[in-house]
Parts: sequence; C-alpha cells; structure tokens
Amino acid sequence: QAKEGSAESRADWCVLRDELEAIAALAAELRLWTVVGSSHPLTPPNRPHNSLYVISDRGALAGRYDKRLLSHNEVTRWYAPGDGALTFDVEGFRFGCALCIEIQFSELFVDYAHRGVDAVLLSTFSKNPMFATQAQGHAACGAFWLGFAAPAQFSGAAPSGLVGPNGSWIVQVQGDGVSAVVVADLDRDSETLHEALEYARPWRVY
Repeated sequence: QAKEGSAESRADWCVLRDELEAIAALAAELRLWTVVGSSHPLTPPNRPHNSLYVISDRGALAGRYDKRLLSHNEVTRWYAPGDGALTFDVEGFRFGCALCIEIQFSELFVDYAHRGVDAVLLSTFSKNPMFATQAQGHAACGAFWLGFAAPAQFSGAAPSGLVGPNGSWIVQVQGDGVSAVVVADLDRDSETLHEALEYARPWRVY
C-alpha cells in the first residue's frame, strides 16, 4: 500500500523478492508453469505495479503482466497502471492474463480473443458474485477457457474454477471457505466444447 497522494510504499521489497525466488525454485523443482500475483516495484517516486509474474517450468521469469485498468483508489493511492497485454505459450496453448476489476472491461477480453489466446488467467480479490458470472460471459464470447482465481474466504460468493469456451464451469472449488486446488484438462477434442471451438471461435475471432 501507499499513503494517499504519494508513492511511498510499506511493502518490504526484499521479502517479496526472496519469496518470488523461492516460488521460482519450487516451480523448477516440480517442472510446473506458475503464475503468481505480487506488487512490482518501480523507480521511486513511482508507485509499484499490481502484477502477475509468469514463471516457466525451469524457474525462469517468462513474463510479467501489469494491471492496466485501475480503480480510483488504486490509481490515486497505491499503483501505477501497466501499458500492455501479455500472452505466453505453453505446449501449444496460448495464455493471456488479467487482474481483478479488469473483468469489468470487455475490450480487454475481445483483444485477447483477437490475439488468439486459448485461455485467460484472471486473479481477483473480490467477493462479488457478478465477477464469476462475467467470467462465464467473456469465456463464451471469446470461445476460450478462463481460469478464475479468488481468495478462499470469498468462495461462498464466487468460487474459483475453470470456465470452458462454451461459458460453462468445467470445475469449481467448494464454496466453503477452505483453500483448495482444482485440476482440469484443456481438451480441444471435447465433444461438449466442439461447437464453441470449431464454429463459434473462428466466427467470433475472424
């Protein structure tokens, strides 16, 4: 956070850097692509970015997404906006990233659809159930998968999960406030998703 009207941050950047390095080392050990949220420091007196770090299965930083569309409090007190979309490719699938209230801006998801993403990964600190509904709508309109991640304490209103290209939930956590992990396949040959991927996606994008 930062004091109103200034870019003074109370974040301990050394601790954040150490934690990020530990996560990257574990990602390499597990051979697991990882996307993790954190603040990203800029040169003072600039405010930090609200970011998603993309870490490869070798523990290397593969990209960083900086939240572009900020709330009034964020842009006046806490963060500096980012200036571009981010896509990255893993084993034949292209991913895009978005953060929190950006779910409210359909133009970001339309742009990702035109960039040919197969999935958008969205992380949000919100208990607004409309965010989960909007995730379904963006996935259906863009004919891509959408990973929706929210804190466990908000799962009663907006459970985390994966939305399919047809706008239906493929899997969701239990809405019981307990931390959980969901696992699902991005299956291009799924009969359930055939119409969305083979007909809606080409028509929608091109």
